Amino acid sequence: MTEFTDTVKEQYAAEVAQSDYDHKHPTAGAMTNHIISNHVVMTNRLRQARWFVKGLNAGQLAATFKATGAANFDWIDRIGQDLLDEDEIPANIASEYAAWNMLAENGEAKYLDAAGMIDGIIHDFNTDNLFVTRAIALAQKENKPVLAAELTALYGWNNRQIRQYQALLGNTARVGLNEEDEDNDD
Repeated sequence: MTEFTDTVKEQYAAEVAQSDYDHKHPTAGAMTNHIISNHVVMTNRLRQARWFVKGLNAGQLAATFKATGAANFDWIDRIGQDLLDEDEIPANIASEYAAWNMLAENGEAKYLDAAGMIDGIIHDFNTDNLFVTRAIALAQKENKPVLAAELTALYGWNNRQIRQYQALLGNTARVGLNEEDEDNDD
């Protein structure tokens, strides 16, 4: 087992204290760590859908889930690099992802039909966008234009995924989501 020096322990304790403070007084960094954590869970959800999707179009859907998962993984790295550029520490351990993600992860989801899996993915991207828009506003307020620009690009990518997955269900982009957004604004 790895032994940590007192200096390493002090550095990590300071990081945890700063993180606790940032989550109580929302900052762009804290909000972006929610986004990173959401996307880590989303990667798992997409893998789950890829492994367990059934039906006549299962092969095609599995390929689509795999491609989205790969792109999602790239976003995790891009946003993490942006936080490091701002001298912030991105979420990087399982306990942080578990504490900060705001998506619903369920073992039962693997038994849904393809439409149910797709609907869950759509709602995950929509939920994530609630945090992305808040992080953009905080980054602008904190004069972090590069982070704000990257998060704006992520917002666009999330919206593209929503539209494309909604199309697989025969829907336009915002079917069933605007009401959900209004409920979250209350």
